[in-house]
Amino acid sequence: ESQEQAQGSTADCGMDHLIASPNPEHPANHICTLCRNFYTLGWVTGTGGGVSIRDGAHIFIAPSGVQKELMQPANMFVMEYATRTYLRKPPVLKPSACTPLFLAAFDRGAGSCIHTHSQWAVLVTLLVEKDARSQGREVFDACFEIEQIEQIKGIPRGRGKDGMLGFFDRLTVPIIENTAHEEDLTQSLEAAMEKYPDTYAVLVRRHGLYVWGDSVHKAKTQAESLDYIFRLAVEMRRLDLPWIQ
Repeated sequence: ESQEQAQGSTADCGMDHLIASPNPEHPANHICTLCRNFYTLGWVTGTGGGVSIRDGAHIFIAPSGVQKELMQPANMFVMEYATRTYLRKPPVLKPSACTPLFLAAFDRGAGSCIHTHSQWAVLVTLLVEKDARSQGREVFDACFEIEQIEQIKGIPRGRGKDGMLGFFDRLTVPIIENTAHEEDLTQSLEAAMEKYPDTYAVLVRRHGLYVWGDSVHKAKTQAESLDYIFRLAVEMRRLDLPWIQ
């Protein structure tokens, strides 16, 4: 055992009360349930992706490198939001590389942030890239846009705005470029959040999706709605059907 691991083990004993609860809605339990469900959907294959939930002063984060379908509450990292310090660190596990991106969402009022490696999300970013190149437009400035699809009603209008998008509204999801290391996406993600303040999701080209919501329930339903829309968009393109009317 390394010195760092030994220190973490000593520091973390007595903090298990943060993740111990019979309540299935407790963040430590809820994250495990979500990870299992997302695994069956193909969103977190090969330990990819991640889930985080803010509960008052604490942030619960799934670790790096653990198979999502086997996730246990004891695997959870717990961070104090105000100080960005870990209150609980499983000594043999690594913190999620998604953590700084999750924090960017929490800094904008999110209650939960989800990262998926959905194939449909990846394919949509490639189709948008292909369209931009064929039209002579800048790839880095191109967003995924679609309208007149019923499932768009599952996406909120924007922070501080009442209600959800409507059937005749246009859904816009910004796309940022991938990087060699996950944490290096943070600046681009924050820039997209600033440029598109109404968005609750950002696509990462050739990588996946970050989606957040005011609560874990809302983040989950928005992730499901977006994945449905992305899959539909890929099939529409195959049938030569336009995304924008």
